[in-house]
Formats: sequence, C-alpha cells, structure tokens
Amino acid sequence: MRSISCTFLATGMLSMLLLTLPGCSQKVPIDAVEAIESLDRQLVESQGAAYAPEAYARFIKQWVALKRQLQAEEDEIVWPWETNPLLAELQNVRVEGEEAVAQSLAQRETKRLETAARLTLLEGRLRIFNSRVDDMGSRVVLGRKPVETALLLHQARSFFDHGLYDGSVQTAKQAAGMMEVQTAVLTTTLGHYANERRVHAWRRIAQQTIEWSRAHHTAAIVVSKADRRLTVYRNGLQVLSYPVRLGYNGILEKRYQGDGATPEGRYQIIRKRDRGHTQFYRALVLNYPNNEDRRRFQQARQAGRIPADAFIGGQIEIHGGDDLLMSQTLGCVMLENWQMDAVFKEVESGTPVTIVGALKLTNSIALALAGLDQTEEGEEG
Repeated sequence: MRSISCTFLATGMLSMLLLTLPGCSQKVPIDAVEAIESLDRQLVESQGAAYAPEAYARFIKQWVALKRQLQAEEDEIVWPWETNPLLAELQNVRVEGEEAVAQSLAQRETKRLETAARLTLLEGRLRIFNSRVDDMGSRVVLGRKPVETALLLHQARSFFDHGLYDGSVQTAKQAAGMMEVQTAVLTTTLGHYANERRVHAWRRIAQQTIEWSRAHHTAAIVVSKADRRLTVYRNGLQVLSYPVRLGYNGILEKRYQGDGATPEGRYQIIRKRDRGHTQFYRALVLNYPNNEDRRRFQQARQAGRIPADAFIGGQIEIHGGDDLLMSQTLGCVMLENWQMDAVFKEVESGTPVTIVGALKLTNSIALALAGLDQTEEGEEG
C-alpha cells in the first residue's frame, strides 16, 4: 500500500518532514463531499425518487458505497506524487447526481405543466357545468353534489400550489367523476325534455288549449316550464307573454306536497284572489290536484316512488309577489306584480291553464343537457 496512515508517523524526523511537505494532505477534499451532499438534498427537494427513479437509485447506490469507503479511510493521507483513487470515484458520483437532478427537475416541470393544464380544463368544465345547471334550474336535483365537487377541485388546486402534483391529479379525477355522476342524474331526471314523443305530447295539449280559446272566443293560458314563460291567448291569438319563476324544484313534475315541483297538465282557474284575500299580491287559484294528478299520485305511492306519509297537496296558483318562500315550496308560477295585474284583467274563473314541460325539442333544458355531454367529450379529448 503506497499511502501510509498518520498514526504510524511516530518518529520526530518523519513528523517534521510531513509538516514541511505542503503536498501531504487528506485523500478527500471537503468541498467535493459537500458538493455531492448538496446534490443529495436537491434530489430530495425535487422528489428525485418519484420523477427520476432509475437515475436517483444509481446515484444513491454509488454515494452510499463511497461514503462507507470514505469513513473507513478518513485518516489516510497521500503524498504529492501519489494518485488519489477516491477523487475519480467522487467525480463519477457527482456526475451521476447532476444527471439525476437534471432529470428530476425536467420530469417535475413536465408533470407541473400537465397537471396545470388538466386542472385548468376541469375548472373551466365546472364553470360551464354549473352555468348549465343554473340555466336548467336543476341545482336542487343534485343535492350537495355540486358543493362537494367544488370542494374537491379546490383541494386539487391547493395540492398543485404546494407542488403535490400526483395528489392534485388524483383529487381532480375524483371531481371529474362526481361531475359525470351528476350528468347521469340530470340526464335520467330531465331526459324527457329531450324526448321527441314527450315534447310532441306537450305541444299537442298546448295547441288544443289555444284552439279552445279560438273556438270559444275567450282567454286561455299556456305555461312552458323549460322556457319559463306564461302566454295568454284570446280568440286563439297571443295577447300577453311574460317570463315566470317556478318553485325551487319547478322543472320537475309535481308528485307530492312540499317537493317544490310545478305540476304539468290541463287545469282551470277556479278562483281569482285579489289583494287582501291572499298572502301574495294577487293570485289565480288552479284546480290542482285534478283527477289525473290523483291517479298519478296513487300509482307513485303504491310503487314506492314517493314517501309513504306524503300528501298530494294543493294550493297551486299563478300569482304576483310577496311570500316568495311559500310559493317556491308549493311549486307555483310567479309573475311580477305589474304583469300579474295585466293577466288578472284578461282571465276569469273557468279559464283553462295548460302547463307543459316544453313546446319545442330545442328547449333550454334539452340544449343544456346536450351541452353537458359536450363538456364530457372535451375532457376525454
């Protein structure tokens, strides 16, 4: 062995010789070791084990082995004319570390950009989704799902901001999955608005009501829930048309008391209530429930589609303002007060009122449902 241990330099003359030789030094320069330790820390910070696993594993394997060798020979010195065998190994480890850091940072940046793009796309999808749900007035159909989806997406954004890209992707996937579930619920619940046979049936009974107005030279009312519009006809001709508000669950067909849905079918005004005789501004009381409503209610109860203790309810009206909360719970049709004044003058007890889901296949709810499908296709692409 050409190098000698410092512990064996016991003689005074040899010791003096060592002290006077500037080239006598330890085998491992401290700055070379610190450079590799710095690379080790960079790999931990850049998550090298995740983003450059093979390069990271090679570096760690060589670095651990070299550290053991350094610890075993830390007291050795070399003469100026001797070759330092550990310097070459240190350089190799350093090169491995630098390559691992470069790969890790590059892969991490790629992941960051991919995650950012995915998150931005999903956030845009959610904004469009929520807009279409609001357009349909169907938020209540979904319960807490929209809130839970928004919370998941917020969490995904928080993971991203903290550099936890895998967590962000997984949470974003959960949010996307919840949106798919909501789309399925809406399609199942409101799909009849896009059903040609159902829309044709609605249009037919609305047209029959208009024809009745023409034949009897009197007024008739048609309400389209999808369009949220009430139209008054006289002698078969349109004389008034106003936007309306429905119950909180108004786009669904009413099934029982308190469901917030607005009924569909053929009705009549059975009473006009002027100011002071109703909790609303003015009101037109409809003959809900009629025989068809009772038949459907009994069938739904027997089939277990409604609560066993539910009642069919009543008090469905076309009215003006005031008690908004009650009107939303009942599932009424609401007008502005000045609009209610105009309608009130045009109609009498016995005036037919037909309430339908939609009058055309390209109604707002059918279009919104189609838009939800398109956002799904955009995400898959």
